[in-house]
Amino acid sequence: MGIKSKLLVCATLECETKEEMLSSMEKAKEEGVDLVELCIDSISFSQISELQHLFHHRPLPAIVSFRLNSPKTSCKGDMKKTCLEVLRLAIELDVEFVEIELEVASNVIITEFMNKRSNSKIIVSSYVNGGTPSKEKLGNLIACLQSTGADVIKVVVDVAYITDVEPIFHILTHCQVPLIARAAGDRGLISQLLGPKFGACLVWGSLGSKSTPGLPPVASIKQVYKLENVNPHTKVFGVISNPVGHSKGPLLHNPAFRHTGYNGIYVPLLVDNIKEFFRVYSCNDFAGFSVGIPHKELAVGCCDEVHPLAKSIGAVNTIVRKPTNGKLVGYNTDCEACITAIEDALREKRVANGEASNASPIAGKLLVLVGAGGAGRAIAFGAKSRGARVVIFNRNFERAKALAQAVSGEAFPYECLDKFCPENGMILANASAIGMQPNTDQTPISKEALGSYELVFDAVYTPRDTRLLLEAAEVGAIVVSGVEMFIRQALGQFKLFTSGLGSNHPLLST
Repeated sequence: MGIKSKLLVCATLECETKEEMLSSMEKAKEEGVDLVELCIDSISFSQISELQHLFHHRPLPAIVSFRLNSPKTSCKGDMKKTCLEVLRLAIELDVEFVEIELEVASNVIITEFMNKRSNSKIIVSSYVNGGTPSKEKLGNLIACLQSTGADVIKVVVDVAYITDVEPIFHILTHCQVPLIARAAGDRGLISQLLGPKFGACLVWGSLGSKSTPGLPPVASIKQVYKLENVNPHTKVFGVISNPVGHSKGPLLHNPAFRHTGYNGIYVPLLVDNIKEFFRVYSCNDFAGFSVGIPHKELAVGCCDEVHPLAKSIGAVNTIVRKPTNGKLVGYNTDCEACITAIEDALREKRVANGEASNASPIAGKLLVLVGAGGAGRAIAFGAKSRGARVVIFNRNFERAKALAQAVSGEAFPYECLDKFCPENGMILANASAIGMQPNTDQTPISKEALGSYELVFDAVYTPRDTRLLLEAAEVGAIVVSGVEMFIRQALGQFKLFTSGLGSNHPLLST
């Protein structure tokens, strides 16, 4: 079995018993995994021979590894001796891949393994902790791994920031031997999702409901991202946010790319410093971005050009890189997405009551806005453009006052929201993160206060039915989910990403 025959999906199995390891391999096979890493250091056994049954009855091709510095081996006896005995047994039983750490891989050991094997491939690995190495140091490490004569080399680097992943892409592109490279931790997710673009022949995923930081679920590798289709010409898009795990963008954009025949991939980007992100990922292959919490306002300053609407709002939720000169252009698709979602819901009610008008149903209404961040600014400016009166509540009162001044509205302290009731038939728009997973029990306003509102909109879309919307429906208000805004703004983004493709895509036009 050659490691370069196709893109392989691998899952790491850490189990306490041999029986659990066999069961986990069967589950991995069911999920479509091509290869499993059997972490033998995690298993309890007294005799090496006990592993024969496990190796003989593996239902999938396997990598046998034994980490000397894992938590389960650090307190045991002569682990180096045990490690070598395990790996020798794996070679003797023709396990497909045998992984030996660089610290253990002396010339004598490698020569012995090479001479004894019949079909096994030898992987020499290095796990880098305590700070991300520079490209130069990483290059030196790769050279050292290559000098062992291994069939495959492997590097796993703990990363603190998403920008630390870039050197891994660099070595993937330039390495002359089969290389497995992975960035560990939440910020390292793109090392797997984008690895195939830069030459990776193997990607790691997590099984079932077991989440591992930095590893995409195997199901999403197969169904959402379809990484087997990613190649060096694939354009990279993604959502820049923190947190980012809640984003449904990949579920919309990736199928839309495939439907329109566009060679692109859309990935979550957990970004701490947006300016540094754009400094590091500056090539044209990183072609477009959605911008989420908390970067929408800072993103304006990262753009070389800003669309007039986005400039007036002071927030950008979409950035496209010009292929001709690499310049970043910022847009705001939140504004129209939110306002049209609210307008359509109100018009539907008006039509049902036999009332028809060409004017915006928001005109003259009092719109009460919770939140003065990027999404809040888009809603405030959109509401003003339709003739609504805007009142803003925000935990940071100074931000609320600044936004109110920009849209000729009013601002009040957030603590006063429950008692604010100058009239009936108002519109409430929540543009804060209150109620977003995992804090689904939270709501920005009491149920008792919702009776004064004709319509309640919540920009939060995970979950779809937030506590705010459920309670608003119970008191008889029209409710508009953040999913409505999300889909509409995503359609606007997709058109910008692809120069107009996807207008009639079923996933983006409902």
